[in-house]
Amino acid sequence: MAFATVADRDAIENEKPWEARDKATTTFELLCRTAAKHGARKAVTFSLFSEPDAKCETLDWNTLRDKTAQAANMFRSLGVGEDDVVAYLMPNATETVLTYLGGQVAGIVNPINPLLDAEQIAAILRETKAKVLVTLKAFPKTDVAQKAAEAVRLAPNVTHVLEVDLHRYLTGFKRLIVPLIRPKNPVAHKAKVLDFNAEMNKLPKTLNFEDSKTDRVAAYFHTGGTTGMPKVVQHRYSGIIYNAWLGDRLLFTEEDVQICPLPLFHVFATIVSLGASLGSGAQIVFPTPQGYRGEGVFDNFWKLIEKHKVTFMITVPTAMSALMQRKVDADISTLRLAFCGSAPLPLELYRRFEEAAGVTICEGYGLTEATCLVSINPPAGEKRVGSIGLPFPYTDIKIVNPADGEIRDVDEIGEICVSNPGVFGGQTYTEADKNKNLFYPGEESDQQYLRTGDLGRFDSDGYLWITGRAKDLIIRGGHNIDPAEIEEALAGHEAVAFAGAIGQPDQHAGEVPCVYVELVDGAEVTEEDLMAYAKEHVHERAAHPKYLGILDELPKTAVGKIFKPDLRRLAITRVFNAALKDVGAEVRDVSEDKKRGLVAHIVKTGDASDAEIGTALNAYTIPWELVD
Repeated sequence: MAFATVADRDAIENEKPWEARDKATTTFELLCRTAAKHGARKAVTFSLFSEPDAKCETLDWNTLRDKTAQAANMFRSLGVGEDDVVAYLMPNATETVLTYLGGQVAGIVNPINPLLDAEQIAAILRETKAKVLVTLKAFPKTDVAQKAAEAVRLAPNVTHVLEVDLHRYLTGFKRLIVPLIRPKNPVAHKAKVLDFNAEMNKLPKTLNFEDSKTDRVAAYFHTGGTTGMPKVVQHRYSGIIYNAWLGDRLLFTEEDVQICPLPLFHVFATIVSLGASLGSGAQIVFPTPQGYRGEGVFDNFWKLIEKHKVTFMITVPTAMSALMQRKVDADISTLRLAFCGSAPLPLELYRRFEEAAGVTICEGYGLTEATCLVSINPPAGEKRVGSIGLPFPYTDIKIVNPADGEIRDVDEIGEICVSNPGVFGGQTYTEADKNKNLFYPGEESDQQYLRTGDLGRFDSDGYLWITGRAKDLIIRGGHNIDPAEIEEALAGHEAVAFAGAIGQPDQHAGEVPCVYVELVDGAEVTEEDLMAYAKEHVHERAAHPKYLGILDELPKTAVGKIFKPDLRRLAITRVFNAALKDVGAEVRDVSEDKKRGLVAHIVKTGDASDAEIGTALNAYTIPWELVD
């Protein structure tokens, strides 16, 4: 059955309850089912380089099953049980896929962002009590191995480090030269260091222990934490299986090929993309260790589509924006759909991409706390640009008034609250205190609705729209940034009394960090000095503010809390006025709209045309309108 309308979704749900469906209980059972159906077909493809003629490594489904069993056996041999954690600090590679799968078969897998600094990585390792860390062997042009070594020194709970050597992917002159220029990696920790492939290849290709018989926590993903204080989300097999089932039932068949240049520490690449292939048998292609960030990936992207006969591309708005700066220089006739998520998609970018690539874009919505997928503009139905589509089958969404807990009517804004098989009611985070006030009770005694922190509304046809944020989270190109990290860093400056960080509109990333500060009485410091201080003390590079402004006084509520909607109005006005500087128009004011959230009202100051104003502003996700 196609998924085109609300009626289609309801018909799928009415076939049988979710609990009555014939589905796998564990990740390994799911992998075994798929291998039994599609064993000789291509499963996972990885290439170290982006050139279309670069060497690729491809595993079929039988081999992926066998190697996953070997990886799981290896982790068990190192003392990992069902409640123990295998962490990985890895760019994309075949071994990353095997660690992700084998880690959750043997115990609990914990992907970690390699772009974090060593202190943040160590904090996550301590929070998850990881026993094993899989990471890179020192390699040119990357400091992952060095950061891993320092993080393990700060996290003595790690007993074993398994190193992956990318040298095995090299050919020709590069294979000869890398051993000569490989950087040193001084190790000060006490964990035992082993070679990943050497250890894995010693072990049998079938599980030498009994797979889990019931649902359990299988993965930990970190999200939105400040430095040294990560929030770790728990994912059960049931949520992972649900996301895989959606990919199989609604998106892919075994004849599809998806290209996923997103990092395998993120739920979009692991839970959604890889999970959809696990469920359906579709081939998944990972180009370069850095994905979209890899050297030459954008320049060669369309040629890679042609090479692998890709039918489905996984993308985010920042990547789409970069691709639009390159000509479509290959035969991409096999490409049918682009699934875009992680951040709002500007209307103008949507139109330009569809026109240039001739590809339908399905914009969707998900979040780590719900094991990911929540809604999508239906692949076979109407795409409402700017909407995040219809809730998936077996996903129930309520729009709740945060002030009184009452359910909102159609077109009324409230907090988006989600109940589905991916929501771990009452136990989303590993730390119990972080689960307080995170849920609304449902009609059933055991049903809980996760408070997403996003504000939104349903239209009369059942499409979901995000209008703002109830929680203070900055989403830069799909990367979650906790504003507290910026605020706490600046609060350490002797001249700063208060700091308020928000996301300001950005044409490329959707939004980027911006911070306003109020100084201590009598203090004298320049914005340039404070910006330099912020870059030194904000550890996460993506969280470095792109703008810092000093105000006489920050707007505050009656109880003294910084009132961030006013800061957002200031930022929208400043950014839009800069974009309209040479057009002959400006922002009159920014007000709250019942359906759309913050809206900028634009007035003409000269003889600007409507088209010129649209050209200047349509790349932003903030709604605007012309007024007299």
